[in-house]
Amino acid sequence: MNAQKRYEIFSRLRDNNPTPTTELHWQTSFELLTAVLLSAQATDVGVNKATAHLFPIANTPQGILDLGLDGLKDKIKTIGLYNSKADNLMKTCHLLLERHGGEVPDTREALEALPGVGRKTANVILNTAFGQPTMAVDTHIFRVANRTRIAPGKNVLEVEQKLMRHVPKDFLHDAHHWLILHGRYTCVARKPRCGSCVIEDLCEYKDKTEIA
Repeated sequence: MNAQKRYEIFSRLRDNNPTPTTELHWQTSFELLTAVLLSAQATDVGVNKATAHLFPIANTPQGILDLGLDGLKDKIKTIGLYNSKADNLMKTCHLLLERHGGEVPDTREALEALPGVGRKTANVILNTAFGQPTMAVDTHIFRVANRTRIAPGKNVLEVEQKLMRHVPKDFLHDAHHWLILHGRYTCVARKPRCGSCVIEDLCEYKDKTEIA
């Protein structure tokens, strides 16, 4: 795949969705961090249902701590792995208060030092909350990058690094949202909907389908 084709791909994705964003519901950087922590192996819809009950009661680190571990678990028990997620969120809230004055930090190093926050989560926060050009490679982006040949790689870090090199700068800020949404709704895992894909003629996938 060459640079001209990549530019056209992202041009079309932008034309199709000029202002992409996460489907998680959030208003503050802490709400976003909480939602992303809860989203591992869970759907955004499921997380949004839980946070709709949680955030009106507790949407700050101190508010979460005031709930207590059992109270937090009760609010998020509809989400998979809620026990470990509650533990990590409580520990994260302690560290945010102790080290960052209750604010979510805007550096990768500080974010990845928080319990339950890995590279992908840090990239989401840096990009979505703080506007930094990062690439949060999840299963959708990994699939789309390899299938289309935009940035093929054997693992998520390799794909991330290639995307950061090859995505045109004009599109870098929003690229990971476009790719996630494309993988979630069009370039789906089992039978990609190539028939309704806005980049079908540019995609280098060899086994295209006619599904719309």
